[in-house]
Amino acid sequence: MTKSRGTTRPGGSPMRFPRLRVAAALSCGAAATPLAASAAQSTDIPLQPPASREAPPPVAREFRAAWVATVGNIDWPSKPSLSTWDQQQELLAILNRAVALRLNAIIFQVRPGTDALYDSRLEPWSEYLTGRMGRSPEPAWDPLAFAVAEAHRRGLELHAWVNPYRARYARPLGETANTHISRTHPELVRAYGPYLWMDPGVPAVRRRAERVVLDIVRRYDVDGVHIDDYFYPYKEKDSSGAAIPFPDSTSYARYVRTGGRLARDDWRRHNVDLLIHELYLGIKGQKPWVQFGISPISGWRENTPAGARTFDAYGEIYADTRKWLAEGWCDYFVPQLYSAIESPTPYPVMLRWWVEQNARARHVYAGNGLHRVRRNDLADSSGNRAPGWTADEILRQVRITRDTPGAQGNVFFSMKGLMQDADSIDEKLAVPYAGPALVPGSPWLRRTPPARPTIALEHDAATGEAYLTLRPAKGLKTWLWVIQIRSDSGWSTEVLPGYQRVHRLAAGRDPDRVYVSAVDRTGNQSRPAVAGAGRGHARQRAGFRLSRSIRLSGTSQ
Repeated sequence: MTKSRGTTRPGGSPMRFPRLRVAAALSCGAAATPLAASAAQSTDIPLQPPASREAPPPVAREFRAAWVATVGNIDWPSKPSLSTWDQQQELLAILNRAVALRLNAIIFQVRPGTDALYDSRLEPWSEYLTGRMGRSPEPAWDPLAFAVAEAHRRGLELHAWVNPYRARYARPLGETANTHISRTHPELVRAYGPYLWMDPGVPAVRRRAERVVLDIVRRYDVDGVHIDDYFYPYKEKDSSGAAIPFPDSTSYARYVRTGGRLARDDWRRHNVDLLIHELYLGIKGQKPWVQFGISPISGWRENTPAGARTFDAYGEIYADTRKWLAEGWCDYFVPQLYSAIESPTPYPVMLRWWVEQNARARHVYAGNGLHRVRRNDLADSSGNRAPGWTADEILRQVRITRDTPGAQGNVFFSMKGLMQDADSIDEKLAVPYAGPALVPGSPWLRRTPPARPTIALEHDAATGEAYLTLRPAKGLKTWLWVIQIRSDSGWSTEVLPGYQRVHRLAAGRDPDRVYVSAVDRTGNQSRPAVAGAGRGHARQRAGFRLSRSIRLSGTSQ
């Protein structure tokens, strides 16, 4: 498949990506000095740009996404062992709801625990799909390939969400498959509490995780790869309440015997640093436009920033999450800000602090705890009960995100809340999401916009209805179309999937002016093509009908 040098579009012309400049330092220091906030300021278009009669308004830029969790059948499929057709219908319902809510991305969990909700050559089918680990679906289908294709038909990005270290969940549905890592390579796996966990201190574990991720990137047209907050496991406790040490003494002793000098906790952090850095470089080596996203727990160090009660990810699960953002080892960063605005861990304080750490000007999005809406007895990991939220808390968090310079969007956990319309959240989100938004551009990946497309304003011979024909510049594939129309009532904006070649305009008189621009996979927008008004300026194609079938093009880049 494609490589970073000499990458070729399906249409034939080369794509040239700038050399990635990723800091290679893997030091173990944890200084808490805030980084320059100015580096994190967004250069994207504001959400409510001023309107103009002569020129179309800039298109809003905002990441609007939801997690679709498969572990425990949280979001999809609703239960294991559904028929292939029911699974597909549920997945289509999720994608259709995302479009109706004007989201622009879905983060789809495909590897909950060294298993696969896709046709993997490396790991067994997930029991959450078929009811038994290792059992393939029948009739055969590939949920990831299906999700990617159907998301792209709808103009949605599809990010593949993987867990790099978790090998088996706490409450399995059945027996472990013979092809599972715990049976084929038990030397890589550790029993810890109710879980099985890959040992991050064994280099073969890191190589396996990288191999799995790069296999996904190579074989599927995903827009991103996403990992969450599970690195070293959260500490389990014994019956007396004492923390159970993670059983990696053997791998640490091997490290020391081979000349390693880091203290054990620093060595653990270094192991995770290596994985994060190598995943980022590996993904860019395969397909430079594929984004790498990280969604850690909200806290970096305990009680950081000052005045906030936070978890110590650095000391407890050996995740130096601040370093990964500061060094630019990801394309987007989604801290899980699942606390309320007025709480001991205030949402605005945590969001602002993370934006301040963004020295490389990557994307910072907020992870929002939609699962807490109308859940009155939800216990956290310490057994504390948090009061349920109303949907207004989520709406206020979206507004705060928009008002925080350098924050560029929201990701909701999870899609179930949107499918069940918790506390009428769908209706309420329709206000801030009344218009479409493009995903923020990633200029460190590619800055050159696509060439201007060619358009024509025409009329159907049978109905007289106006429609646009859309054609990318020669040799290019279009990811999205931005169509902006001026009429007596002002400007309207639509964002359409790039495979479309025809777009019927609203009934009524011809528009005064139509602007159409093309958007590529890294968010660059072309100069607009412009069509004028009036039938005298439009060509009429005899016999053309909008009801004709439109062949879908292949992979867009």
